[in-house]
Amino acid sequence: MKTYPIKFTPILQDKIWGGQKLKTVLNKQTDLNRVGESWEISSVKDAISVVANGMYKGKSLIELIAENKTSLLGEKVYQQFGNTFPLLIKFIDATENLSIQLHPNDELAQKRHNSFGKTEMWYVVDADKGAELNVGFSKEMTPEAYQQAVAEKKVLDVCNFEKVQAGDSYFIKAGLVHAIGAGCLIAEIQQTSDITYRIYDWDRVDDQGNERELHTDLAVEALDYSECTDVKCRFEKKKNQPSEIATCDYFTTNYLKVNDLFTRDLLQIASFVVYICVGGSGTIIVNGIKENIQSGETILIPANAEKVDIEAQEIELLEVYIK
Repeated sequence: MKTYPIKFTPILQDKIWGGQKLKTVLNKQTDLNRVGESWEISSVKDAISVVANGMYKGKSLIELIAENKTSLLGEKVYQQFGNTFPLLIKFIDATENLSIQLHPNDELAQKRHNSFGKTEMWYVVDADKGAELNVGFSKEMTPEAYQQAVAEKKVLDVCNFEKVQAGDSYFIKAGLVHAIGAGCLIAEIQQTSDITYRIYDWDRVDDQGNERELHTDLAVEALDYSECTDVKCRFEKKKNQPSEIATCDYFTTNYLKVNDLFTRDLLQIASFVVYICVGGSGTIIVNGIKENIQSGETILIPANAEKVDIEAQEIELLEVYIK
């Protein structure tokens, strides 16, 4: 395939809890009022990304994979996932608290929904003063204790909340309760799955006075009931050197801050690589082809690229691939 830095047209989604930061902070162009999410790279049904630049402009991600297979995804990745892009890359802006929720693991999601499960991670791009996230329970729980907390509307009492600031990161394995709090602008890397179990939605109602559907019973078997109070990822923010934030079977994410010129050898990475810009701006160069990138933009590098050059006065990137 023609190997170059590939951009996709963001898929912007109006959400009742969405705000303006995707437009004002990350420069997303839209007439939507409450922009909650920008799906940067997606092969989720009915939300499939379309190439925005270069010779593949106008092609869908699914077409791109079908035509290029291992040269785009990498041999092992293609063998495992076929024509499905294995990750969903998003930016999320919450002006209200999102629901307390969780996702099933692969085994349960396959059995119930014929879907992948969802392990994910968050990187905080921006946060209002006092903004919080929920990740995990604040104490050891049991199925019975969880059901009692739901019945008594005391779920919040057993959830672990963390004050956050820009640059914080959290790894959320399948089964952990979690919620993005009001005032958070997040970059999210996750398995390709849209299976979510809501267990509390702040007693909100719609215009007709109806509460959103909860999935209390479905969650019983899916939940991780362990105490989870040490959840922030620890990583170094070095210049011109990738620092691992999180790694698992589904993705590895590194933090990369570049000043001047940095060359990344990709021969040892048998996978596509995604660069998500979370600060600053710069230029990504593959095979002599240049593509500018700024905060809020995302670029896909095909697996057959041998190296990538990054030029910038200062840029902060999340580097994502599958080991």
